[in-house]
Amino acid sequence: MLLPELPLTFGLVAVTAFAALGARRSHIPYSIFLVLLGLGIGFLPGVPRIELRPDLVLSLLLPPLLYRAGVQMSWRGFRDNLRPILLLAVGAVIFTAVAVACVSHYLLGLPLAVGFVLGAVVSPPDAVAPMAIARRFALPQRVLTILEGEGLVNDATALILFSFAVAAVTLGRTFSLPTATGEFLLIVAGEICWGLAIGWGGLALRRWATEPRVEMVFSLLTPFAAFWVPESLGGSGVLATVVAGLYVSWNGPRFISPATRLQGFFVWDLVVYLIEGLVFLMTGLQARIVADTLNLAEWKNLALACAAVCAAIIAVRFVWVFLATYLPRLLLPGLARKDPAPPWQATFVIAFTGIRGVVSLAAALSIPVMAGDALFPDRGLLLLITFSVILVTLVGQGFTLPWVIGMLGIAEHGKREADGDKRREITARLASIDAALARLDTLEGAVAAPETLAAIRRRNQDRRAYFVAACQDLAAGDVSNASAMLQLQFLEAERTSIAELFRRGEISDEARRRIERELDLEDSRIRHAAESGAARAL
Repeated sequence: MLLPELPLTFGLVAVTAFAALGARRSHIPYSIFLVLLGLGIGFLPGVPRIELRPDLVLSLLLPPLLYRAGVQMSWRGFRDNLRPILLLAVGAVIFTAVAVACVSHYLLGLPLAVGFVLGAVVSPPDAVAPMAIARRFALPQRVLTILEGEGLVNDATALILFSFAVAAVTLGRTFSLPTATGEFLLIVAGEICWGLAIGWGGLALRRWATEPRVEMVFSLLTPFAAFWVPESLGGSGVLATVVAGLYVSWNGPRFISPATRLQGFFVWDLVVYLIEGLVFLMTGLQARIVADTLNLAEWKNLALACAAVCAAIIAVRFVWVFLATYLPRLLLPGLARKDPAPPWQATFVIAFTGIRGVVSLAAALSIPVMAGDALFPDRGLLLLITFSVILVTLVGQGFTLPWVIGMLGIAEHGKREADGDKRREITARLASIDAALARLDTLEGAVAAPETLAAIRRRNQDRRAYFVAACQDLAAGDVSNASAMLQLQFLEAERTSIAELFRRGEISDEARRRIERELDLEDSRIRHAAESGAARAL
């Protein structure tokens, strides 16, 4: 007999798959579509309550997302933009938490400690939702790097603040800035060391395994090993997981085999796709859970509280981002010379993209029901405000982000930057092919027949000519990828021929599968190159 959770999980996964088709047809971002769909499904008659377990999100779903984001992120870009990333991931989180606590206390009448709980919950922009929307546009790479870096690190700051604030409410502890600062620095140092150890150990195990399937198992276990130990010791686990991912990103090319990397792209893409879909859908489904905790007769006061906090976090982010961007350069001329101020349009996009997500919701749901011998003060209100913040930022700001980017004209700068990156990429490809041809000259007559070496030389010379033509097309503004489409038509003709030979019994099943795998790999390579080349056309 099936456990009730199994058909429910099956149904949720199926809904995310069909939702992807609906999002594509309606031209609505996938994340927003899933949240709205979950919100609608949750209130349908007969649909059971599906409550999101905070421990499930923080301990099972979040680690793979953070680790994959860390692996995909450029360590060089993260390092070069460390100052603005930390100003957002630490400074903006603390500034927002304090601002929300003050608004909640002086405007809404909540106890100050409870206000800090709410501030810690809603202060961190999500690590997934903003990038899921922002990457659809040709934004400057530095803007994307800063947003992605902020999303990777800020959850650690917020969850540590959240643990301090909840302890102040439930245990009656008084807040001590020196003590909290010391604990915060100790947690950060410990998680960085643990993340480095896990990253190094994971790569060492994978190099020792030398078997792609075993390496993929170690890869899938790495984020949980990095997350669970610090979390169980009182930390957040977020920073350790991100550090492990960044370490693998920087050192992986030296230790991970090509076969493993190729499998890893497909395996991790599927894992992250499923997790993100479930996370966004479950976020929308929590609307019913939140509504059941409230006295809707006081809807005016509830609406005022939600509007006040939503306005506060949006305004505070703009204030912090602009001050943190331009004030240090006014006070420190050396910094302005070393790192000139970015265009105000880029700063505006970073300030605008403060989208909250599932970490905030999971933190709110993990607020204990009891604080000592009494109920936790205003827990239902905190849940409602958190959900409202997620809905306003994800749906409201997420929907209007394309319009904002278009009005600012910042995408043109991103397209020019993508053109330059593509030219440098093609130059690097040409240099690598030239190096390979030079190496081939030294091997002539030593390891293979002259006919074999001549065939290899012709194939690589053809590749070189293809990239030269691609560079010329890029300079002329041609991003039609006609050459890629022609190559795909040739592959389709080969597939048709192989299928006919197999139907007539002239080749075996094993031969057909080997040929199909080679054609599939070539198809994937061509499509990947075409998508990369079309980056400026986004």
